[in-house]
Amino acid sequence: MSKISREISIVMPSVAEDKVITAAAKSDPDAQPLTPAQLKAMVPLKALRGRPKSEKTKQLVSVRYSREVVEYFKSTGDGWQSRMDDVLLKYVAQHTRRA
Repeated sequence: MSKISREISIVMPSVAEDKVITAAAKSDPDAQPLTPAQLKAMVPLKALRGRPKSEKTKQLVSVRYSREVVEYFKSTGDGWQSRMDDVLLKYVAQHTRRA
């Protein structure tokens, strides 16, 4: 059985081939090169992915809750952790007003 290389090999065009490709691209009105301003305004795709950053950041902690508490909130469906946070925030708000 012959071994097949799994590495991707990229073959770069020669200088002459590159000039032909560039000339063809520049002659296409739908495929004009980007201007320096457009290139400067570009951001990596990775920076645009995911959830937008929230103004209210949360702190990651490890906490142990009783089984009944966790089962109850999980039974309420998706977003149970946010609902649990809301209940705790209400508790904090009620108890800080009394002080």
